[in-house]
Amino acid sequence: MPIAFNHIAYEALDVCNALSMTAVEEAVATTGLAAGARALDIGTGNAAVAIRLAERFGLEVEAVERDPQMADLAARRIAASPAGDNVTLTIGHSGDVLDRADPWSLIVVIGATEAAAPGVREAEAVFRQLRARIAPGGWLLWGEPFWKAEPSPPFRQIVELTNLYESHDGWQDAARRAGFEVASARVSTEAEHSHYVETMDRAVRDWAAMNPDRPETPGLIARADMQKAVFEGEAARCLGFGLYLLRNPESLNAA
Repeated sequence: MPIAFNHIAYEALDVCNALSMTAVEEAVATTGLAAGARALDIGTGNAAVAIRLAERFGLEVEAVERDPQMADLAARRIAASPAGDNVTLTIGHSGDVLDRADPWSLIVVIGATEAAAPGVREAEAVFRQLRARIAPGGWLLWGEPFWKAEPSPPFRQIVELTNLYESHDGWQDAARRAGFEVASARVSTEAEHSHYVETMDRAVRDWAAMNPDRPETPGLIARADMQKAVFEGEAARCLGFGLYLLRNPESLNAA
């Protein structure tokens, strides 16, 4: 099966975005959730966050990943974890899981496309749908890029083929309109951005050096060159990464 850039890059990362695991842990720690509380990790990627939720906080985690090859990586990591029995992996779209399960105490979405349902990308609509699946008093940990400066029209057009982003304040305003309380809002540091970009780039180039005759290798090197140029150019100028801890009020009728 052909291997893609993200399949290599995400194996080398802790969190699959410009974000440290320490930041994730600090946010979850403030929720005060007890061991055994139910959590859903949407777009789990390499499952590192889902595993940490189980290992450090004792949560019962359902991890969802729709990329089968990425899910294979997640499954291997879950099986190797001492807390693996507390993590269930579902391969598919999060919408299917959201529709069939009872409300969660915590939903984690870090860099997942169309987290609430296929075709739903507008911030307030996504937040409203996720809020409906969170127990009263429960939490949403939302991590996404934000526009810190106006992008060039071509760059915005490329980005918005797959994702719709807000400004840092815009994410928080959309969450409040959807009925959430904003408990915290954190902006990733330059060091976190650099670690994210450099780790992915190094992992892919190391893989290419060890697999020079694989048919995917030229394309992977080209993708690495392009991604590094974008992250060090237009993306560095106009995109930041935010982590938002949002609380669902005790009353579902709050908004």
